[in-house]
Amino acid sequence: MAEQQSIATRAAAWPARTKDYFEELQLEMKRVTWPSWKQVRATTGVVIFAVFAFAAYFAVVDTLVGRLIKKLFDTFTK
Repeated sequence: MAEQQSIATRAAAWPARTKDYFEELQLEMKRVTWPSWKQVRATTGVVIFAVFAFAAYFAVVDTLVGRLIKKLFDTFTK
């Protein structure tokens, strides 16, 4: 019976907790310092460049490791 009261109490408090959550969320969003459009463009460019640089690096490493493994297999299977 105590468990049912606990569930009923939590269910009754849900609308108030949800309202508090959204009020706090709204307050926090007002405190956020949003970047300027210029900063967004600059950091997006850096991220795109970094993604392509890492992709190229991993492509080269993958190719080299793949060739090494193939060479090892060819050596040991002959």
